[in-house]
Amino acid sequence: MTSTPHHSDLRSQLETLTTEAFRPELAEIDRMPTLDIARLMNGEDTAVPAAVAERLPEIAAAVDAVAARMARGGRLVYAGAGTAGRLGVLDASECPPTFNTAPGQVVGLIAGGPDAMVTSVEGAEDSPELARADLDALALTADDTVVGVSASGRTPYAVGAVEYARSLGALTVGLACNRGSALAAAAEHGIEVVTGPELLTGSTRLKAGTAQKLVLNMLSTITMIRLGKTYGNLMVDVRASNEKLRARSRRIVALATGAADDDVERALTATGGEVKDAILVLLADVDGPTAARLLRESDGHLRTALATAHG
Repeated sequence: MTSTPHHSDLRSQLETLTTEAFRPELAEIDRMPTLDIARLMNGEDTAVPAAVAERLPEIAAAVDAVAARMARGGRLVYAGAGTAGRLGVLDASECPPTFNTAPGQVVGLIAGGPDAMVTSVEGAEDSPELARADLDALALTADDTVVGVSASGRTPYAVGAVEYARSLGALTVGLACNRGSALAAAAEHGIEVVTGPELLTGSTRLKAGTAQKLVLNMLSTITMIRLGKTYGNLMVDVRASNEKLRARSRRIVALATGAADDDVERALTATGGEVKDAILVLLADVDGPTAARLLRESDGHLRTALATAHG
């Protein structure tokens, strides 16, 4: 069992992290006018996209590796504690309505389980054993990907998840906000977005959290583009589970095909509301079952199905 570092050891670790650095020039921030604090925060936030930009080659390499595994039926699993864990759960929960991913295809694990989404679970982030147990519950395979997320890059839960996943042959990505992190070193693909000291000392839900959100957006969105979940910049795999999304489905079909509203409705009716199938019905002049077959044969890639239909 991995031992928990002594308080003094942990304090010395934290003091070496840029995300934990104290900024004496902001020691009077609580005495500033509200608008000035808002301007200061806004200025801080503008540095985040530039920090992400420095890591784009590593992000792109990770995306291509994730997409290759997911194309073989693998899953994308995020693992983190606190803010990092919540961001992973958020990204995972948004994939089914946006990209019609199957249940369990994109998973967010947070140290301490679902309760940790809204309350702090004492000691959960310090347990690599807990990470291993959470991954064992998923019956991880070599086609899966585990993305460890941790601002400090030292969180035992995230590092433990990546180390265990790698030992099982899964693809691993480590997303941290400090250079030379244990998390990036443990992963096959290390991504270190260095956002610097926070406005509030050690409050990594701020710039570090924003950076993590931006990178997770890229990982999931570009992976889904690579998997054929979009047609151009249209979300053609959107799941129409409410009235807003049904309206969006109609609009996507119209934008993709230029068809009149009546034709769009007919195509969606003929395909059970499936956006990709409806687009294929309209652009390739085929019936619903033929559209479904062409998409099955092209692994869901609409452009490939269209090319096949047009011979």
